[in-house]
Amino acid sequence: MRKEIVLVISAIAAAVSCLFVLPDAEYGTYFDWHTLALLLSLMVVVSGLRVLGVVRVLGEWVVSRMRSKMMIGSGLVALTFGCSMFITNDVALITFVPFAIVVMHKARMDRFMGPVVALMTIAANLGSMLLPMGNPQNLYLFQSSQINMVDFVLLMAPYSLCAALLLVGFLLVVFCAQSEEVQSKKEARGSKHSKERSIKHLGRASEEQGKKISLLSRRTYPLGKCLRAGVYGVLFVLCLCAVMGVLEVFLVCVIVVLVAALMDRRVFKYVDYGLLATFVVLFVFVGNMGRIPLVYEGISQLVSSAPVFASVLLSQIISNVPTALLLSGFTDQWNALIVGTNLGGLGTLIASMASIISFKLITTEGLVGRKEYLKTFTWYNAVFLIILLLLYGALRVLG
Repeated sequence: MRKEIVLVISAIAAAVSCLFVLPDAEYGTYFDWHTLALLLSLMVVVSGLRVLGVVRVLGEWVVSRMRSKMMIGSGLVALTFGCSMFITNDVALITFVPFAIVVMHKARMDRFMGPVVALMTIAANLGSMLLPMGNPQNLYLFQSSQINMVDFVLLMAPYSLCAALLLVGFLLVVFCAQSEEVQSKKEARGSKHSKERSIKHLGRASEEQGKKISLLSRRTYPLGKCLRAGVYGVLFVLCLCAVMGVLEVFLVCVIVVLVAALMDRRVFKYVDYGLLATFVVLFVFVGNMGRIPLVYEGISQLVSSAPVFASVLLSQIISNVPTALLLSGFTDQWNALIVGTNLGGLGTLIASMASIISFKLITTEGLVGRKEYLKTFTWYNAVFLIILLLLYGALRVLG
């Protein structure tokens, strides 16, 4: 029940709305079957890559080549930022946060763990906003708005670029500030030679880890797994073609499901059926609200006056995916909804449900206290949100 709290609340809201608009033939028009089919297809493909460990091995390969603590932290954030565009923000966090915890603990980077994981979470939410398949609300709004891929990328590119620069700036501040603090308290007692020895030790450890990972890759990736990874790569390309309207969505969905079932049925275990169900019940709720004149007119006027800020504010309360589905029924300002729901993923812990994933993973390990992490997470998110909203205001004035 706790795990699917958004689904439960959405289902209750949908059930209540059915009391005001009794089920009839028009209910069938509520559902965006194209979005549901695309979402299922992408989740199956990503689940297949996850079962094969493709993304994890990529992360290990990259981090094994890092030669300093700052490079390790930066590599983890960059991996999350880049991969989230293609495998979605929540899968990026599920994949890389546990890996980051192990790597940083072994590299004696426990004091950096809270800030780095908070930045990885922000990187996942903001990296995923550049492409339609990066997160569920993008996929839905992309399909509903009929915007083309190039225009979508151009719309979100300034925010993605600004986010990347902010992440670099935050990493510099975090590692420089932490290094100075540690040097004044502890490392002042050690000599210059001890510091050099620890850096050399970290370098040797990274080299050894690289060798182990290389051997691991050869051992766990025989020809059969490589071929399966290649098949999932082809299926992913088919999904991209479906997203761009080159291929029929339902045909691609059938192909993906059949091929995955023939290769490895375990992939269906990792599909987020709760998210699909959440979409279904929210379609019912939004459809019913749109048929109640008083509600429709009130929400439409509220959203049309400031769609971006309405999206950001509502996302802080119900998270950005439900916000996208809810507000899309009351306005056709698609660009504003796309920007607003993506920026709305910043702020509170529930603004993006993906943020809860990293919170649970890092606090369960006991390496970072809940209050300490929440303080860091909220502070970082607030700064990012304010700066990106200022960027939105500047672009609106200039454009």
